Amino acid sequence: MKIALITGAGGLIGSEAVEFFADKFDLVVGLDNNMRAYFFGEQASTDWNRARLQSTFANYRHHAVDIRDQAALETIFQEYATDIALVVHTAAQPSHDWAAREPFTDFSINANGTLNLLEMTRHHCPEAVFIFTSTNKVYGDTPNALPLVELDTRWEIAEDHPYFAHGIDERMSIDHTTHSLFGASKVAADVLVQEYGRYFGMKTAVFRGGCLTGPRHSGAQLHGFLSYLMKCAITGDHYTVFGYKGKQVRDNIHSHDLVNMFWHFYQQPRPGGEVYNAGGGRFANCSMQEAIALCEKITGNKMSYSYSEQNRLGDHIWYVSDVRRFQEHYPGWQFEYGLTATLTQIFDELRQRRPAPTA
Repeated sequence: MKIALITGAGGLIGSEAVEFFADKFDLVVGLDNNMRAYFFGEQASTDWNRARLQSTFANYRHHAVDIRDQAALETIFQEYATDIALVVHTAAQPSHDWAAREPFTDFSINANGTLNLLEMTRHHCPEAVFIFTSTNKVYGDTPNALPLVELDTRWEIAEDHPYFAHGIDERMSIDHTTHSLFGASKVAADVLVQEYGRYFGMKTAVFRGGCLTGPRHSGAQLHGFLSYLMKCAITGDHYTVFGYKGKQVRDNIHSHDLVNMFWHFYQQPRPGGEVYNAGGGRFANCSMQEAIALCEKITGNKMSYSYSEQNRLGDHIWYVSDVRRFQEHYPGWQFEYGLTATLTQIFDELRQRRPAPTA
């Protein structure tokens, strides 16, 4: 039997991975205890997504376990053992604002939880491919020191800079910068995954995500930028833009395109703890102002929003991922979903989950 084990299976990337791998593996095992509801409230619960996966995929088996619980993980890894061919680790505390509220919780989930999974993989299925969903926050606020130019609706990098054509590559330093506590806990996990590849020879890979997005996101104010923005556009709920004149730029990668990266790596894993920047790149990026305009166009609604001069600590002014390293290693991979298509999917999904009120 060939098994894919996916942590954070009820979340955006985890549930996309379940769907993507369901017809490629004999069994897909999901781990998710709906901590997202604890982080961001019941409106961010992933229970609806977990139930959808269980009812849709006959070869999906769910375990409501916490990745900090070594005994529970031991039981699961002992049961499936060397049948586990792939581990996709997406479970996390994902908000840099929330991390400052409970640093112990944030670090124990992001760092210790990752260490637990690496050790379980090393002892029970050492030949499995181990894929980790990291973040561009490992670079801290270093991107803010780039030569940026203010345009009408966005900040942009100077055209004569090497990053202008393709974005930020993996050579950017992760040192001497403000990460946020979330960024620091993800750095710890990121480096651990690399080290298990380099030191123990495991088939590990780190994907440093830009803005990960898609229709299965349970968006909340503190996490899930495009999903939460679209939710506010639909419902009329107020949205607050924090700092940088609303011109801060994010690149946005659809969950399917990211999981397709995982699939390509799984089929031809490279040794030594590979690291890839994984975002929308120049193919799909937008400023906050541009995202609001797109949401208004798709919904036909005028958004209710206000502006706060106070930017989030450590927040990026401009971040666009250079994905060429991955494309050089896996030339068969390409983007499938642009920004408008992704936002339209999010709109359609949210309307399904929350039907428009009848007159």
